Amino acid sequence: MRTPASLQGRLLALVLGLVVCAWLGTAVLTWIDARHELDELLDGHLAQAAALLVAQQAREIEHDGEDGDATLDAPELHRYAPRVAFQVFHEGRLALRSANAMATPMVPVDGRFREGLRTVRVGDADWRVFATHGAEHDIQVYVGELVEARDDILRAVLRSTLWPMAVALPLLALALWWAVRRGVAPLRRLDEQLAARRPDALQPVVLDHAPSEMVPMLDALNALFGRIGTLMASERRFTADAAHELRTPIAAIRAQAQVALAEPDAALRRHALRATIEGCDRATRLVEQLLMLSRLEAGTATAAGVVDLGALARRVVGELAPAALARGQQLGLDAVDGARIAADETLLAVLLRNLVDNALRYSPDGARIEVRVGVDGDRVRLQVDDSGPGLPEADRRRLGERFFRVLGSGRSGSGLGWSIVQRIAAVQGARVAVSASGLGGLAVDVDWARTSLSATSPPSA
Repeated sequence: MRTPASLQGRLLALVLGLVVCAWLGTAVLTWIDARHELDELLDGHLAQAAALLVAQQAREIEHDGEDGDATLDAPELHRYAPRVAFQVFHEGRLALRSANAMATPMVPVDGRFREGLRTVRVGDADWRVFATHGAEHDIQVYVGELVEARDDILRAVLRSTLWPMAVALPLLALALWWAVRRGVAPLRRLDEQLAARRPDALQPVVLDHAPSEMVPMLDALNALFGRIGTLMASERRFTADAAHELRTPIAAIRAQAQVALAEPDAALRRHALRATIEGCDRATRLVEQLLMLSRLEAGTATAAGVVDLGALARRVVGELAPAALARGQQLGLDAVDGARIAADETLLAVLLRNLVDNALRYSPDGARIEVRVGVDGDRVRLQVDDSGPGLPEADRRRLGERFFRVLGSGRSGSGLGWSIVQRIAAVQGARVAVSASGLGGLAVDVDWARTSLSATSPPSA
């Protein structure tokens, strides 16, 4: 496996690379600027030396009154004298020169004398030469300097400037390494703390002197641990409650099966077998409710579409009508058209079926159950009223607790229906309210935001 890149290494490489680039850029700019300034300075010296020669030659002409034909060689007064040369020509003849100057002009005349600075090749070396006229127009003065001498001076200047920087660069790299390592130390402490935690440790991570940049990450991490802890506690409670609730129908099924095996009377045996089937049905319903609740809490609900709540209510009520007729109950429905909401149709059907089934199950024979679907402004409202015994205020507050059932009702159930209703309502963005019904029993109100026909999914039929 490829080793992940180190944040410390990346920071150090980035910062050090930028420093080296800046150092090289500074060195190049320093070289260019120093070269320019050095040329300006030495060119000025050449011009000043030429001016001195012109002035000296003018005085000699003034004092002597005539030009001599002899060539004079200037003495060498310094060890760097060979690096500088000068020539003075009068009427095309060499009148004065330095010891290292040749007899011919350093700058070829080519038929016409040109004043100014130029770089020429003289022998095996390049010279920087300044040419000018003397006091009279027939006097030409040349002052030159070896380009190599300028390069030596430039290297000396750059060496004194850049050498300390070159020595400081490794020290700077070491200082950067220390600074970056110290800067990312909180990340290493966080890594060590997380590596040392037990798998079931969900307490908040506390990092002393954490930098401000890490605070949002720590807050998000602790919030994640909190959600994981809540989920794990919910799963443990769910597992314990499910095991407890499944034990009862399984024990009842086993008891009825044993009775059927030992009962010689065919009628009693059939009764025991029917009780066994009913126990299997109750266990099946409990398992289905548990699976539904588990999927809802895991957040695996499908995407919402546009659902016509009135049409869905007619379908669900039609499916449950036979059970109401069997007990002589009056099941009524009043549903308007156009009550469209954004919801998952399968989950919405489960919510409707649980509410209506609870009203039928816990209402006595001959009771009245009213289901109404209406539109109130920008809200769609579902109401389920029954004429059953109702619930005290204390019990109404406990609705939604897993496996909570009202004692003494005489009706079987898993105690999960209301948990599923409230969870579906939360997923679908609905509001649920429970109150005393005008029919004498329990009234449940659920309302959603109304959805227009412009939604992408077609309404259900």
